[in-house]
Amino acid sequence: MRLDELADVGPFFALRTGEAGLPLRHEETIRQRITTVAERLRTDDTRVAASIAFQGIAGRLLSIGLGSAVLTGEVPDLAAGGLRWDTARTAPDDLWLPSPAALPGEDIRTAVLHGLLVPLHDLIRTVTPISSLVLWGNAGSSLAGSLRVLHTWCLSRNRTAEAARAVALTRDLFTDPLLHGTGELSDSDSNTTFIRRTCCLYYRVPGGGMCGDCVLRHPPRHSVRR
Repeated sequence: MRLDELADVGPFFALRTGEAGLPLRHEETIRQRITTVAERLRTDDTRVAASIAFQGIAGRLLSIGLGSAVLTGEVPDLAAGGLRWDTARTAPDDLWLPSPAALPGEDIRTAVLHGLLVPLHDLIRTVTPISSLVLWGNAGSSLAGSLRVLHTWCLSRNRTAEAARAVALTRDLFTDPLLHGTGELSDSDSNTTFIRRTCCLYYRVPGGGMCGDCVLRHPPRHSVRR
């Protein structure tokens, strides 16, 4: 399928083709990624590392799914089992799919949300005890972030039909029980905004501060762990 244009939107939308990395849906892969994230954030709080790791991979998968559905009318079959993850790398060199097969764009729920994020959610919680609400709030935030980048990219190229389609597909995804209620999405002709209803725990990272869509007005006192 046509993946080249996705990389033009941004690194989170790119998908490499090849055999690099480890099987995505594997407990040891998840453990390695959480360890890598913890080291980069300089935290020993595994819940924080697990939360940020899940948010990052959710952003990658949802960006690829949403971008391909909007720009090509198809989505790569990411849930077929061949997707690989290089846990030490960052976008666009972290995700690899040996032989991309195309599904209809309407299958984004099956191909990404239920086919990949559900098992990844379960694996994360197997490795590190963390609230399911936090993880699905992260997925909602990631989806909104993917929309914001794609929507801006489309408008900058006068591709208003694709911009509108991106909003419509995103709103449809937010009706799914997994994402429904994770936050409030607002859109206009020129931009999109999102305020989530849970916290990703990033405020607990040394020097982390608050995210732009955070439900908290101020970080709780004595909240940072090193």
